[in-house]
Amino acid sequence: MQVSRGPWVNTTHDWSSTVDLDHLASIRQAAEEFAPGGAWHLLLEVLAYAADEASSRGGGRCLVTLCPDGSLSVADDGRGTDTRADEHGRSVKKPVMASKDLRFFDSPDAERLPDGHPRRGMSVVAALSEWLVHTNRRLNGAWTQRYERGIPVTDLEPVEADGTTGTLVHFGPDALLRPVEVSTGDELRRLATMWPDLDLQVDDRRSTGSSRLGEDAGP
Repeated sequence: MQVSRGPWVNTTHDWSSTVDLDHLASIRQAAEEFAPGGAWHLLLEVLAYAADEASSRGGGRCLVTLCPDGSLSVADDGRGTDTRADEHGRSVKKPVMASKDLRFFDSPDAERLPDGHPRRGMSVVAALSEWLVHTNRRLNGAWTQRYERGIPVTDLEPVEADGTTGTLVHFGPDALLRPVEVSTGDELRRLATMWPDLDLQVDDRRSTGSSRLGEDAGP
């Protein structure tokens, strides 16, 4: 059903704020504050959303891929990012990448991620990535969109449905950030204990071989 955006309730993000340029710029200007530890912290920010979704449904699966070019991807089997049709029939995705998470960003009581630093939200990942592609599959459709340093450079583009739901976030952290150095050992096992509802699997493609934590290929 096509409805006006006016009465849409802001829960995690402001539906009226498609792109908050000042917010994104403030993150980029304080990269060390918002990405302590570099790309590893960005990965935890993305995983926290997959963990939220898994917890809300009593369990879920997530595949992390560490790519040879230094980029990372996180694919989960959740419901997908909320996407609605407005009064003009246009698909509108909740602005999770380009605006602040109202629950965490300015909160002194924001939850701590497994690295001990505050959770700020997905906009931190987008703003501190040279590029990010968000593919989103829901029961009412599937779409993809590309961002560069948090700013969308494509429209919300429909993709063919494949019978699944979930999100895929593939991003290339800023080259100035410390790259992910974690292996598929103790650190990842510790994440599994902190997010018990999330079945976390890792595909490390950074070398000629491929190592995998878990038995399956992912969600």
